[in-house]
Amino acid sequence: MTLDYRWLYDTVRARFESDAAMEVFLPQALSPRALKQKNDDRYLSAMTQRVFQAGMQHTVVDAKWPEFEQAFDGFDPETMARLEPRDIEAHMKNDRIIRDRTKLKTIPENARFILDIRQERGSSFGAFLADWPIDDIIGLWRLLAKRGARLGGRSSAGFLRLAGKDTFLVTSDVVARLKTAGVIDREPASQRDLQAVQAAFNALHQAAGRPLCQLSAMLSLSINPQF
Repeated sequence: MTLDYRWLYDTVRARFESDAAMEVFLPQALSPRALKQKNDDRYLSAMTQRVFQAGMQHTVVDAKWPEFEQAFDGFDPETMARLEPRDIEAHMKNDRIIRDRTKLKTIPENARFILDIRQERGSSFGAFLADWPIDDIIGLWRLLAKRGARLGGRSSAGFLRLAGKDTFLVTSDVVARLKTAGVIDREPASQRDLQAVQAAFNALHQAAGRPLCQLSAMLSLSINPQF
């Protein structure tokens, strides 16, 4: 089955006082040009922030993030790729950051991942993200999960959202709407189910011309007005 965009729009629009109020509420993705203009240290920072958010209250991590930026010198990938175990242990003594050794170890690993992509593609990591087609965003999730450190599950989409790359999120409300529409019949875990979700979003994107992040928010709002 497919979702009808006109029904989705009308359902969500009814939750707001005006068109303008709805548009202001919906999230925005960065343009491909803006993604390319961002330095790669911002992508390593976003990866690390997402890694630390997993299993924790996001507000706690976000409040600590200025201290992380200072402690890790702005997350320059070349510098972070050279972090050694003794450096991680030194950071474990810093009570201004969240001291999780396993998560801290992902910083040099993800720095090397970014550098590998840059070498393979001959361009920045931002350009790599910008050029990835949104009609196969689950393919990007799969690559991040395979080659990045602790970027599997919902963390791949969470990182992309932090970085500004257009993506949908598979939240419980989104899953509920997709199940009601007959797109899936369970939490999407297999590639077959994820392909069905991607196809549904592709159809909505084609019908609406809206970014995936907005369509994702609208699906959530159609179930939960307190999204």
